[in-house]
Amino acid sequence: MRPIRVRIGVLGLALVAGLAAPTAATAAPGAGGGAPAPTVEERRLDGEVPREILRRSGFAAVAPAFARGLGRADSYREARRVVEREGAALWRRAVDRVQGRGPARGDLSREDDRPLYWARLGMTRELRTWEPGFALNERQRAALLTELEGTSRGQTDLRLPHGGHGKGVKRVLLTGFDPFTLDRDIRISNPSGAVALALDGTVIDTPDGPARVETAVFPVRWADFAEGTVERALRPYLPGVDLFTTVSQGRVGRFDVERTNGAWRGGFPDNDNVSRTETVPVADPASQPQWTTTTLPYAAITAADTGRFPVYDNTSVTEIPAGGDEPVVRPDGPTPGSSAREGGGGNYLSNEIAYRATLLRDRLGLHGTLPGGHVHTPVLQFGAGNTDPATGAVTDPGFVRNRLDIVAQTRAIVGVAVSAAGADRD
Repeated sequence: MRPIRVRIGVLGLALVAGLAAPTAATAAPGAGGGAPAPTVEERRLDGEVPREILRRSGFAAVAPAFARGLGRADSYREARRVVEREGAALWRRAVDRVQGRGPARGDLSREDDRPLYWARLGMTRELRTWEPGFALNERQRAALLTELEGTSRGQTDLRLPHGGHGKGVKRVLLTGFDPFTLDRDIRISNPSGAVALALDGTVIDTPDGPARVETAVFPVRWADFAEGTVERALRPYLPGVDLFTTVSQGRVGRFDVERTNGAWRGGFPDNDNVSRTETVPVADPASQPQWTTTTLPYAAITAADTGRFPVYDNTSVTEIPAGGDEPVVRPDGPTPGSSAREGGGGNYLSNEIAYRATLLRDRLGLHGTLPGGHVHTPVLQFGAGNTDPATGAVTDPGFVRNRLDIVAQTRAIVGVAVSAAGADRD
């Protein structure tokens, strides 16, 4: 998930979004004072591709069943129980499908992350536009939507094993993202979301011992990040894990371990077609640094043979030097006193989640003891002959193979990182 400003040549088709002026994310409530209208993101559900993905994965009935459950709720408390139960069930169902448990319920390949994304949007649209028979104020509806987002993204299902650092099973926390740039190609999948579904609750055997991986997925929306969704989800767990990595889709044909993250939003439109160009908004801005750095064992990761894609230690940033007023690309990282304009991972939401997670690590006093940072996967590309969004199929053998290879290599990278971090502690 990278911006478009100066690197179009290396970002690939999947990252090139339309640059039309952003539209409002959510329409205002109707004149009659009823429920809000669907968001820009939710309105994409009306297209044929989302319907096909839901139908071919067996997830088409998720939103209608959720709507029936809401319809039976006769109070806010009961509605909250429905949201908690059905949101968590969607996450578990998506994880189970990807990991081969239970029937596939359709001919779409099991490792696909898109059924979760579109089914969740169906649920949020039902909840957003629901008009119950009891009084439901704006604050309560917002709380229900927040609960649904968290439970259906695995953010409330992080079940890390007990034990101290370096004892027993290692604990790894990994995050992925929703698909994005959907107005460019609504068929898009996000390999980082597929990674999260494939690795959630799994154990990776490493030379330093077994490592249990717990995962969650985040939205591609500026507003959610400004409202603290990353910090809320990760703060309870970072002090107890042995390693964390945020993961997103990056450049064509390569993995990158991003060395430096910047405190700048570059304005690229999100999934609601909202743009933000500003300093990353965080709590206590007076102590906010312009840059944070990875503590992942990048040298070991890039030296290892983890799969068919090359893996790079990416040190480049874009900064405004101290005393300057124009952005400058620095291949070897930021200079003292500079202001961030792009981290190694750009200035979109992948850079921001890396910045927020590593800033949280540092504010918790864990910089010297907790390995953590960001990994960019290759762009997930469709197979040859299936590159036209208007006429192409929603899947093909090359698309499936590319996603499986990216997932397997990310798993191997995590294994190398855990082993190297353990060796460093020893």
